[in-house]
Amino acid sequence: MTDDTGDGRMHVQWERICDRIRPEIGEPAFQSWLKPMTVREVLDGVVRISVPTRFMRDWVVAHYAERLKDLWLGEEPAVRAVDIFIQSDYPAPAEDVDDPTPAETETPASVSPAAAAAPVVVAFSDSQRISAPLDPRCTFDRFVVGKPNEFAYAAARRIAEAETPPFNPLFLYGGVGLGKTHLMHAIAWNIRRRDPKRTVIYLTAEKFMYRFVRALREHNTVDFKEQFRSVTVLMIDDVQFISGKESTQEEFFHTFNSLVDQGRQIVISADKSPSDLEGMEERLKSRLNCGLVADIHATTYELRLGILHSKAEQLGVEVPRKIMEFLAHKITSNVRELEGALNRVVAHAELVGREVSLETTQEVLHDLLRAHDRRVTIEEIQKRVAEHFNIRISDMHSARRARSVARPRQVAMYLSKQLTARSLPEIGRKFGGRDHTTVMHAVRKVDELREHDSNFAEDVDLLRRMLEG
Repeated sequence: MTDDTGDGRMHVQWERICDRIRPEIGEPAFQSWLKPMTVREVLDGVVRISVPTRFMRDWVVAHYAERLKDLWLGEEPAVRAVDIFIQSDYPAPAEDVDDPTPAETETPASVSPAAAAAPVVVAFSDSQRISAPLDPRCTFDRFVVGKPNEFAYAAARRIAEAETPPFNPLFLYGGVGLGKTHLMHAIAWNIRRRDPKRTVIYLTAEKFMYRFVRALREHNTVDFKEQFRSVTVLMIDDVQFISGKESTQEEFFHTFNSLVDQGRQIVISADKSPSDLEGMEERLKSRLNCGLVADIHATTYELRLGILHSKAEQLGVEVPRKIMEFLAHKITSNVRELEGALNRVVAHAELVGREVSLETTQEVLHDLLRAHDRRVTIEEIQKRVAEHFNIRISDMHSARRARSVARPRQVAMYLSKQLTARSLPEIGRKFGGRDHTTVMHAVRKVDELREHDSNFAEDVDLLRRMLEG
């Protein structure tokens, strides 16, 4: 061990890094890939970490090296690179080494000597030191695509795979928790892995502003300009936060122009379109509008269901489909809340040793569901029931009497009676002008079927919970 860092300190730092990355990647991945790693030394600003096999080295470099690099920099600002190498390449202490025979020192014919010993070094450029850490979970592979986000996704992929900017800037906008930041991280990961020589900076607008103000205070704006105007790709998240900040907007405007003139890529996100950003200078709005503007719409039920299935796969757990459907119907505001709800349900089941059920789900998420609660209408009931039984909304008002249509219609009438304060005649009128006696018959029929058919009862209970919260 050299430099000012002792063995004890190095290992304490490594333990802290492991504690931070373990919950990010999950226990199975940590045990498989990171636990077998050994920190050997920190020499001249390079952290040297060994792994048992070539396959493990290649996997760690591809999936975790960037995150480990960021975490090491947080522990030790003097660190400039992380060297991941195969354990057999690490020299043993002199007293443990016998005189090897020629046969023992030969490299197998199938592997060249250079390939056998070549370490993989993940280095920091000066500019990348100021970039915020990237979430290793936010990759293109883990982004669930649906109609609300397919255009933004396609644009992000195009940026990530292009050698020169296909459109500049790419401006992503949408509500909170819809996937803007995920796409930005995915672009950065993809570019860094395809071409590590390209310099990618990802920052929130707030951090950009903070660094600019600090540079002004320290009379060091020249270095600030050089750092931001020499990058290959600049990504600024939540640009709405510089609204009303005239000096920061001025600097951002000149940085923007400089990078575009050099043919460098810019990616920006906000909660509104460029034209709707209040407190933003008109010339900057014009610049932000000159590339490709891609909006991410609110999620659909189908997309939310797909996101839940993807999240369950990542967690390595099996969640009953009825629970997935319940959550997809009830948690509609944003993806973060949706994934958080699933995490809570799964964690509760594991910690208390109970199976995941509708009852426990409602119990665990009572605060979240209450926040999403709203007044149930007959129209909403008709829509949910039609979606559940895969019939058209118009069938709720039609004269069709086929069981595939009549039964869902009876369920909708039953739920309208249970969940609204409407009278029987009012409910009947909402179902194609039917008589109140038809509604009474539907209520009795559904009650009867619930008593004798457990599957049917589950369907009705599921629908009720979705609507009622």
